[in-house]
Amino acid sequence: MCDNPLLLTDEQMRKFITEGFLMLQTDLPEQFHQQLTEQLNLVYEQEGNPGNNLLPRIRELQKVFDHPVITGALTSVLGPSYMLHAHRHGHYNASPVAGGWHKDSYWGYGRMRNHHPWWAMIMYFPQDTPVELGPTGIMPGTQNYESRTFAADEFEGEELASGKAGTFALIHYDIWHRSTPNVLGQHRYMLKFEFMRTVAPQAPSWNNKEDAWRKPAVLNTPIAEHEVMWKESWNWLSGQIGSIANTVTGNAETVCRLGAELEQSDEPAALNAAYELACLGQQGVEELLKGLRHDSIPVSRIAAYGLSAAGADAVPGLIAALSDKREETIVHAVFALGELRQLASQSIPTMVGLLDHSSVTIRRTVVDALGMIETPAEDVVQGLIQCLHDTDVQVRFMTGLSLARLGSAAETAVAELEKALEDDNRYVRAHALEALRYIGTDQAKDVLIQSLFNSRWCSTTTAVNSFYP
Repeated sequence: MCDNPLLLTDEQMRKFITEGFLMLQTDLPEQFHQQLTEQLNLVYEQEGNPGNNLLPRIRELQKVFDHPVITGALTSVLGPSYMLHAHRHGHYNASPVAGGWHKDSYWGYGRMRNHHPWWAMIMYFPQDTPVELGPTGIMPGTQNYESRTFAADEFEGEELASGKAGTFALIHYDIWHRSTPNVLGQHRYMLKFEFMRTVAPQAPSWNNKEDAWRKPAVLNTPIAEHEVMWKESWNWLSGQIGSIANTVTGNAETVCRLGAELEQSDEPAALNAAYELACLGQQGVEELLKGLRHDSIPVSRIAAYGLSAAGADAVPGLIAALSDKREETIVHAVFALGELRQLASQSIPTMVGLLDHSSVTIRRTVVDALGMIETPAEDVVQGLIQCLHDTDVQVRFMTGLSLARLGSAAETAVAELEKALEDDNRYVRAHALEALRYIGTDQAKDVLIQSLFNSRWCSTTTAVNSFYP
């Protein structure tokens, strides 16, 4: 990683929190991007899309991700110990037909999406990308919406990742985006890389000058505004948990009104109600817990976001919800407890007990949450070791990511992670390698190095260049 990352400013962080993306530009020379594009043309023509092998196949690309603008942006949003995920993809677009609006999946499986930026993506454009060449379209401010909230043919407010070669979009992982029409029909590459936060924020990791949240000077969120949610995200990124809890005095009438708004089909309005209830102390928590058990699954999910921001008052009720008969209620409660991190440490015995649950969705969610709560570490690690042998591949590969978050505290998992390096699934193997790297002990490094040597790949050997030069 670059030793001198160019960190984001307060205003840039405000834009990222509200709009869910930033457009930035590297200062690498034009010739660099031209040569990289030529190499992409050759590789795609002769070999096809290299997929997860983009970096080793096109080695010059690493210079982009070592650039201080990119390392600084990622450090600002995900902290200095962020992980470059094993999945990456080179998107090629020469179609005059636009793609559909979508959120990216997590390597083929679904999960409850975090409002807090645990994940981010870089979309890098190696060639000049005018509007006519079909840049990625982004709908600002939609990173926290499960539903699209706008019609498929509505583009008002859409931002285009258009610019000179070397332009990149830093986006919240969950933002709604699409490919736009390439009316020129020429080669257009967008190289997508994913990144994960491995350490929860303890303090601002950007160039922070102002403590208090305020909206950016220019705000482009065409769907809705979310002042309380944005403030809570700013505080979370500054190292605070449950910062909005008990910050507003309410009465029964206010709680009743917000409870009714929580049930609205208008997702942005319901989210605002959930975060406002999180400010109202125990009264708000009780209303959110009612929402968690609501017959409507979307209402239950939105209530969980409010509970994840409601601080320690929410923990007892969330633990009680772990014994609910409905799978979705348990999943949403586990999610909220994970976001509450160390405030929810008393939930660990019950959570570990859920690792034997018949519902694979519950097991997947628990594995993710355990890596966020972290303590007591010994109990968490023992539970996660068990999950490396789960019958579900997604439980297994999420376990590697959770162990990576625990770092050296997960040293007792090294022997089982070594076995996971023989798993049939590429992401189980990749995440086990990452866990070994972040555990970082001598034993972990020995296993890691041996595995990398055993699986080393020659980046210049291709079907047309088997041995020489």
